[in-house]
Amino acid sequence: MLTRDQLADLYRELQQERVLSVYVDGVGKDPASRRVWRRKLAQELEKEEHRLHFTDSQEKEAFVTARDQVLKELDAFESFLPGKGYVAFSAPGNLLHSETLPVQVPTFVRWEQGARISPYIRGLKQLRPMVTVLVDARRARVFRYREGEVVEIADLRADTYIGDISESASSPRAGKTSGSRGETGTDTAQKLLDIGTERMLKATRDLVTEQANYEGFVLLGGENETISALRPLLSGGVKDSRILENASLWVDMTPAEIKEATREGASALSRRRQNDLLDQIVERAYSRGNGCLGGKDTVQALDGGSVDILILSKGFVEANPDFADMCVAKAFEQGADVRVFGSKPSERLDELGGGVGARLRFRLEGLGES
Repeated sequence: MLTRDQLADLYRELQQERVLSVYVDGVGKDPASRRVWRRKLAQELEKEEHRLHFTDSQEKEAFVTARDQVLKELDAFESFLPGKGYVAFSAPGNLLHSETLPVQVPTFVRWEQGARISPYIRGLKQLRPMVTVLVDARRARVFRYREGEVVEIADLRADTYIGDISESASSPRAGKTSGSRGETGTDTAQKLLDIGTERMLKATRDLVTEQANYEGFVLLGGENETISALRPLLSGGVKDSRILENASLWVDMTPAEIKEATREGASALSRRRQNDLLDQIVERAYSRGNGCLGGKDTVQALDGGSVDILILSKGFVEANPDFADMCVAKAFEQGADVRVFGSKPSERLDELGGGVGARLRFRLEGLGES
């Protein structure tokens, strides 16, 4: 997928071009649903052609050329799309960008000046780094989750950090006795293991901090005592709000189990992040601070260049594609971030702000006054 900055650059590059934006919902693996996405796309293409009601033959020819380029690209997929969705931006004589997406998007077509980007925003959360760590006293497994795929990047062992336990620590030498006041080989072995575990956890901390960077999420699972030892080590590099613990996870989970647990953890952390942002905006909006809710105030803030983060609900984007894209375009033009909320936070945003709101850099004079 494109990063947020790459998407913004592409949007700016295509502002002056006539572009066919195509999104395809690729969800559905039931054999009975084979090629359903093709029929839906054909319906949307026909609907868009009917909406435009071409009177200029050159304009219609340009549309048909751009359309056929996308359809030729899609011919490579016989039955199902390999991802959950697909996007293409096509201009006459040039397929500008196309890719399968790891997130579901509604089937949607627009022929207009510039690229339609609001449906793409939902997939950007898939680019957020997600690190899963499974630990016990002897082992730490670290996984990276991105765009729906999990990769194991490290399998650390405490033994690696302590080396072999010396003969004197494991068994008494000839002519020596282990008095009750002395330290047994078992005691020494345990101390060495504790030292190895501590070093292993510090190495795990360094790896997780590097992989999660400044905005990633972290899921912790495994032995409770070891998690409790690791959690404080992460506080310097990963904010607590980006860490989730799941006591039901264990070190020897299968790849499929880890992928599902990580996906659920990523969704839970994303909901937490969205709800926290919404709470912040609501508080600021109600106190007449740097926040606003509702279409009227948000557009006013966008027109005034005061938006820091634009928030939209999933339902709002699907029900109002043109208005949503206008808001996203204005946000991109002023360098603002854009977030499209998932199901539960979307419901709250629909209820509190009609599906749209913003965190502001500064509050415009007269904002919120009827």
